[in-house]
Amino acid sequence: MSTRPLPYSMQDVDYDNAKFRHRSPFKVITQALVTSSIRYDCGRCSIGKFLGLLMIVGLTYLMVGHKVSNHSPPSELLDGLVVGEDKLSKGVVHTIARSWRKPPRLPPQLPPAEVRNDTSNFDQKKLYPMSEWISRQQKVKETFHHAWSGYRSYAMGYDELMPLSHRGIDGLGGLGATIIDSLDTAMIMGADDIVSEAGMWIEKHLTERINTKGQVNLFETTIRVLGGLLSAYHLSGGEHGTLEDSGISVTLEGAKPEVFLEIAKNLADRLLSAFTSSPTSIPFSDVILHDSTAHPSPDGMSSTSEVSTLQLEFNYLSKISGDPKYGSEAMKVLEHLRTLPKVEGLVPIYISPQSGQFNGENIRLGSRGDSYYEYLIKVWIQQKTGRNSQLKYLYEMYTEAMKGVRHLLVRKSIPKGLVFVGELPYGSNGGFSAKMDHLVCFLPGTLALGATKGITKKKAVEGNLLTAEDLENLKLAEDLAKTCFEMYSVTSTGLAPEIVYFHIEMVN
Repeated sequence: MSTRPLPYSMQDVDYDNAKFRHRSPFKVITQALVTSSIRYDCGRCSIGKFLGLLMIVGLTYLMVGHKVSNHSPPSELLDGLVVGEDKLSKGVVHTIARSWRKPPRLPPQLPPAEVRNDTSNFDQKKLYPMSEWISRQQKVKETFHHAWSGYRSYAMGYDELMPLSHRGIDGLGGLGATIIDSLDTAMIMGADDIVSEAGMWIEKHLTERINTKGQVNLFETTIRVLGGLLSAYHLSGGEHGTLEDSGISVTLEGAKPEVFLEIAKNLADRLLSAFTSSPTSIPFSDVILHDSTAHPSPDGMSSTSEVSTLQLEFNYLSKISGDPKYGSEAMKVLEHLRTLPKVEGLVPIYISPQSGQFNGENIRLGSRGDSYYEYLIKVWIQQKTGRNSQLKYLYEMYTEAMKGVRHLLVRKSIPKGLVFVGELPYGSNGGFSAKMDHLVCFLPGTLALGATKGITKKKAVEGNLLTAEDLENLKLAEDLAKTCFEMYSVTSTGLAPEIVYFHIEMVN
């Protein structure tokens, strides 16, 4: 197997992130032009910035030009530096750009007395007092209320809010995805006003929309709408699953649990057509809600992660409704994936519902691949009796895949030695790409969950339940979590990039 990294120009060939919709440059520019606040800011600041830029260019040109003319370096030093007028101008531009660019934000530094070599004994309570945690918790709640207020004012009933143009769009089929996706968070936070408002909207409008809307994506609708309804059912008292079970005491208002369950069943009945219409166990990607039909995507392919990220919701719906058809159809996907050839447990990111076979060789734990690995262990844990039954194959598929990740995809960056998970765009016989999606940051939690089998690490240690492989996975989880933290800490905004390329040593 070749381990030589791919050149940057080849690392994003035909890259497609399933979790985000593409916006053309024309649309981006148009939205910017019609946004009044941007026009106002540009009109107010453009002259000052322009004059400042002219001054910097002039000063830099004088300084660089003076140094070049009076202090010419030896000819051997000119190689690889600035030579000739063209390279001189490029050097000036580079100098200006470098001085104009903001420096990266440095990672937070602990006081010397609080730096510990043994991170396993790290105690958050000693580092931050309880009042600090309560303050942070309150700020999270305030941010949630702020986001909901903007959505309610400008986009109530739409799937999403466009924050710059102050309008709503239906990018996920028009079922009010933000309302339903936010409801369980509002319940956990004790935001009674939002819970009541969202619950009433769902009770009054959602059934009609499900009965009349057109095309929706099976995956997105399952995790956001169906999953949101099922979470609301559980947290509002359905199946005796109240918030008090988790030590959270709040008074919930709004729709009753039975309402959430009935709407969820109506939606799931229509989504089932994606499974029943397919000639194989792999469901089609899109469903027409109003007539309960389904069809494949334009290219005929389904995402591996999408078809294998449906089982938790459908299994739970079967449990609470007493109808096994939902879980039965969804589990056929994993049963089929079990039979397909893999690369040390790793799978390509596309699969054909027509043939039931993987398509292409692209292997990654980013978009279109991520939650395949996540749901293997989660579904196994969800099915309590599965540990000693026919569902043990899920745990075996998970452990094999994690071995493959460690062997084929894990690398260290230079010079900082950050552990990351790369990609194999052309399979195990192609080059290694030192590219990591931000989405891969799901993996530390999944590794920890798989190592402890769903219980706390403390209980697993006390029960002597951790194998050598479990400990290896926990160490990898800590290393990857540190890398994910660094992705945030080194940017000037504190926001991590969507994609990161790491510098690694070349291997012949």
